Amino acid sequence: MVIRSVELETVAGVTSALPKNQLPEVAFAGRSNVGKSSLINALMNRKSYARTSSQPGKTQTINYYRINDQIYCVDLPGYGFARVSREEKEAWGKMIEKYLVTSEQLAAVFLLLDIRHRPNANDKQMFDWIQYMGYQAIVIATKADKIKRSQIPGQLRQMKEELKADEDTIIIPFSALTKQGREDIWDLMDQVIENAAGNEEAE
Repeated sequence: MVIRSVELETVAGVTSALPKNQLPEVAFAGRSNVGKSSLINALMNRKSYARTSSQPGKTQTINYYRINDQIYCVDLPGYGFARVSREEKEAWGKMIEKYLVTSEQLAAVFLLLDIRHRPNANDKQMFDWIQYMGYQAIVIATKADKIKRSQIPGQLRQMKEELKADEDTIIIPFSALTKQGREDIWDLMDQVIENAAGNEEAE
């Protein structure tokens, strides 16, 4: 996809009402230090549109990026960061749950996991929750440039086993540095746009 326009349209906090958008939405969830902002910047061909920080836990809101007036990328708060209070963790968890339960336009959920590490309890819980809510969790294995290319297939197999994922679960190795996996993610997002357009025509 050629990125013609990107707009951070809505920033929703803990007490904010979530917008009722008409365009399809794809959500990005993951641990606080998994590289979510870097991935979103890479997808949008922007260097610093989504805020990146050396301090994990920076994203404490739900951010809606409107792209080409066709689709929203929804950046969910990072979870599992140890250096915040239990109350903050619970608040972020409730924000994520509220979004997954109430969004009427959510078409796909991308779960970001660090390819170098085994999924932890929070990752497994999020994966199961996404499935429970009726969505197919599409896993993005970030930081693929941090390991040898020959190690990638083994890490992906291990990730799938740890998550107890179905054989047809999509896992995409991704690097914000080399842009590996970027087109694969956009192919899936293009399918979401096409499906939304097809549904409108059917109506």
